[in-house]
Parts: sequence; C-alpha cells; structure tokens
Amino acid sequence: MRVIGLMSGTSHDAIDAVGADIVAREGTMYVRVVGLLSRPYPDWLRAELIAALPPGSLDMAAVCRLDTAIGQAFAAAAGAAIDEFFGGTVDLVASHGQTVYHWVRDGTTHGTLQLGQPAWIAERTGVPVVSDFRARDVAAGGQGAPLVGLFDVLWLAGRPGCSAALNIGGIANVTVTGDPPAAFDTGPGNALIDAAVELVTGGSEHFDRDGVRADRGMVDDSLLETLLAEPYYDAMPPKTTGKELFNRGYLERVLQGRTLADDDIVATVTAVTARTIADALGSFEPTEVIASGGGTRNPTLMAMVREHLRTTTLRTSDELGLPSAAKEATAFAVLGFLTVHGLTGNHAACTGAAHATVLGSLTPGAAGFDFPATPTTPLQRLTVAG
Repeated sequence: MRVIGLMSGTSHDAIDAVGADIVAREGTMYVRVVGLLSRPYPDWLRAELIAALPPGSLDMAAVCRLDTAIGQAFAAAAGAAIDEFFGGTVDLVASHGQTVYHWVRDGTTHGTLQLGQPAWIAERTGVPVVSDFRARDVAAGGQGAPLVGLFDVLWLAGRPGCSAALNIGGIANVTVTGDPPAAFDTGPGNALIDAAVELVTGGSEHFDRDGVRADRGMVDDSLLETLLAEPYYDAMPPKTTGKELFNRGYLERVLQGRTLADDDIVATVTAVTARTIADALGSFEPTEVIASGGGTRNPTLMAMVREHLRTTTLRTSDELGLPSAAKEATAFAVLGFLTVHGLTGNHAACTGAAHATVLGSLTPGAAGFDFPATPTTPLQRLTVAG
C-alpha cells in the first residue's frame, strides 16, 4: 500500500507527513520512505493550541475550533504529501492527530484525547483515514504511549546485543529489545528546554536552536538535583507522561526564589533530559541506542546524552536508513497499514495492555472501504529504506 503517515508531537510546532510504500511478505514488512514534508502550524493556531494545554483551560467552543482547524491543517499536509510523493494517488492516510491531553493519574492512564477531525482529511484526499490510535490501547488497559513499541521491536529484530530506540520529541521515550521488550516515556525531551527558552526570552524564542544557549550556560547543581527529584523518574515501566506534568508552569514553580543566568537555566534543563534518558536506560544495559526526533538536532543535548551513556554506542536512525525527522510519522503509517489489514498494532508488554488489539478508528474515503486480506504469516521483522 501507499500510505501517508501524519504526526504532530508534543512540541506542537508542525505537522510531519511521510509518504511510505509498505509491503508485507512472508513475515517481513518492507517500508520505503518516499519522502517527508513538515508544515508548521499557523502562528494563530499554535498560539491557541498552546494556550489550551495544561495548565491552561478552555471551553467546548475552543475544543470545536481546535478540532476543526487542526483537522484542516492535517488535511492540507496530507494533500500536499500525496501530490508531491505519489502524483496524487494513495491507498490510505494514517493520522495521529494532535494530543491535547493524556489523562494519567497514580500511574494509570484513564483516557487520552487527540484533536484533528479526520473527516477533513478524508474529504480533502478522497481516501480512507485511520485515526485515534491511542484510545483502544488505553481501553485495553494500556498506557496508550509510547505507541511505537511494536514498530521498534520489529525494526530492531535481529540486531546483535540489546538495542534501544530513543525518540526525543517534547517528551522522550524509549523501546528496549528483549524478552519481553519494554517501552516507556523517560520524561521530558524538549519540553522543559523549550519552556526554559520561552521563559527567559519572554516568548520571543521557542527552542534552543543548535543547543547554543545550553552550550554557553553552566549546569546549576542545586537546580539539577531539585528537578531530578521528580517522582515520575522512579516509577517502574510501563509508564507515560506528557506536558500535563512537564510544562512551563512546572518549571516556573521550581525556579521560584532562584536567581540564575538565562543560559544556565537552559543548560540545566538540557542536562535533566540527558540524565533522565541515560538513567532510564541504565538497568537495561543496551549495547546501542538509536536516536530520532527533534532532539537529535540539538548537538549540546546529544553530547550530554552520549556522555551519560558512557560505553553504549549512540547513533541516529538515519544510519539505519530511517530519517530521524520521519521516524514517528513512519511508525504511524505502519500502524495504519496494520489496522486496515486487521492486524494488532500495540505490543502489550510495551504499553501494559491486557492484550494486543487492532488500533484506531476508520473514516471512509470517497469510495468507502476495500479491506485487504489479513496476512496469514505473523509479522516478525520490519525493514526500512529511506
């Protein structure tokens, strides 16, 4: 199938659209990434979205506006990707949508909400859409995140030693191979770094471009230890978190009463991300960590992660043929492919679900649905070509 995978993560900055050719044959899924485009949210939409996120509040009118506008933005990105990568014709769109709330209490996920009405995508493209992937895993008792565990397990199958896939988005998550495998959110990826930059610049900057501020600053040991005392880090996986916890308000509370140079604040929260990633992986003793996501474009953060991992090899997914910026959207293209083939998309050991289940909701295209036959050979491996 030719599939468009759509993803906007917890940085809430842009919609990534991946075009993927996917074939399943004799237990192996072959994925060829045809192209990637990224479309920033319009400034007004990003501002309204961020204002609605915790600790902000919003009414149902705002929910309706956001669901509609995000759906239209996703539809425009899908249409552009279909035209650019496949000459106007695809078989499926898989849309993650935009997470606006992940309801976690006492270590249990009770619900999750992704906005971006898929009807706009189906109407714009004329092809079926799979969306709302996370809710079914939550209903089955899972954490609903990270949901890339099955993709990672299939992708890393057969590699020597113990491999770990690391994605550094707004929140950082890992998948570690093994029997059974494990997958969980380690804590903040770029979330607190972005919050610190917005805080010290009065909102004129939104992220630490090229890690320059963190590189100039000095890590404040007192602030570092206070931030590392967050109870989430000691919780056992499977576990998940989000900007419901790690947001600007959280950082402002921790900084209250402290006087630090702007770049020292950024350097310290960057060190928190690196340290918590390494600490989370420590007990698994991976022989290699394969990183992807926006955090890989921050050389200061990557240098800190590499230092804390010590002898573990740190590489990016680009070295394995999967562009790091395309990883998450590619994973959801694969999950959409699994859904329309009637195949389960979660890995129960990774999410904590009671069982594996088919994920997502289906929105018909102009011609309705034409469901493919379910493969009879269980999938055991996934290969990617960029």
